[in-house]
Amino acid sequence: MIRIAVDAMGGDHAPEAIIAGALMAARRLQISLLLVGARDVIRAELRRHPGAASIDLQILDAPERVEMEEAASVALRRKPNASIRLAAAAVRDGEAAALFSAGHTGATVMAAHSAFGRLPGVDRPALATTIPTRRTPAVLLDSGATVECRPQHLVQFAIMGSAFARIALGCESPRVGLLSVGEEESKGNELTREAHQLLKSAPVNFVGNVEGRDVYSGEADVIVCDGFTGNITLKISEGLVETVERLLLDELSSTVGTRVGYLLSRQAFLRFRKRVDYSEYGGAPLIGVDGLCVVGHGRSSAKAVRSALAMTVKCVQDGLLDRLAHEVVTIR
Repeated sequence: MIRIAVDAMGGDHAPEAIIAGALMAARRLQISLLLVGARDVIRAELRRHPGAASIDLQILDAPERVEMEEAASVALRRKPNASIRLAAAAVRDGEAAALFSAGHTGATVMAAHSAFGRLPGVDRPALATTIPTRRTPAVLLDSGATVECRPQHLVQFAIMGSAFARIALGCESPRVGLLSVGEEESKGNELTREAHQLLKSAPVNFVGNVEGRDVYSGEADVIVCDGFTGNITLKISEGLVETVERLLLDELSSTVGTRVGYLLSRQAFLRFRKRVDYSEYGGAPLIGVDGLCVVGHGRSSAKAVRSALAMTVKCVQDGLLDRLAHEVVTIR
C-alpha cells in the first residue's frame, strides 16, 4: 500500500482541512497516511472523524511548525523538529513514498531540496502547476520554487516541463513558450531575451514568446518563467476567476429573468467552475529534486487536499521520478 507523508500542520486551514482531506483521499484511493505534526493536536482532530479508525495511518510527532510569515531558511535552522522537515526526512528514509504539504512554500522547497538532493544535471527545482486552457491542460513552471533565475535555469525548466507534460499530461510533443511582455524575441528583460536565444537551440519544441493574455489560450503546452513571475501569474488568475464568478452570480440573481436564465444555464456554469477551480488539481509537483514532493495552495480546502493527494499517488504509480530522471538526461 502506498504511504504518503502529509505535513498536517502546513496551510492556512491546518490541521482541520489537511487531515479531513487526507482522510477522504485515503478512503477513496486506498492508501496509507503518515501524518506529521504535533501528536496531541492530530489525535484530537482525528477524534472528530469516527471513520479514521479504519484507515491505515501513523502519526509522526513534530512539535514545531513553520509559520507562513517566517523566513524559510531561518525557521528551518531554528526548528529542527518542524513538521515539514521531519516529513521530508521520512520520505528520504523510505518511511513514505512521497510528501505533500500546503504549508510555507519556501520551507517546503528547502526541506525537500535538503532531504532529497537534486536530479543529476539540475541546478534549480521548479513547481510545475497544471493550468486549464481553451484546449487541453498545460503546465506553468516555475510557479514559486526559484524566485531568482538565470537564463540557463529557464532552459532547464523547459526541458523538465516538457518531460512532465509527456509523462503526466500525455502530450507527445509539448510546445514550449517563454512568458514575456511581447511575442518578438527582442521584447522582455535581460533574463527573457537571453533565455529566448538559448531556448532556440535547446532540445525542446520551442514556439517562442507567450504574452500574459495567451497563457490560457492553449497555444503552448509548457509555459516557462521565473518563480516570481509564475507565482504572481497564478495568484492574479485565481483572483480574476473568483471575481468573475462573483460578478456573474450577482448579475444572474439580480432579476427574475436572469434568475431563470441562471437555472437554465446552471450546469454550464458548474462545468466552467470545475475547469478553472484550482482545487480540482490541488497541488504542484516539485520537479528537479530526487524525491516526490507535491506542494499545495496555502488556502487548501479539504477538497483541494484530497485532489492533491490523488495527484501525488498518481505520480508514485506512474513512476514519475524515475521517468523524469531519464527524460532530463539531456540537461547534462
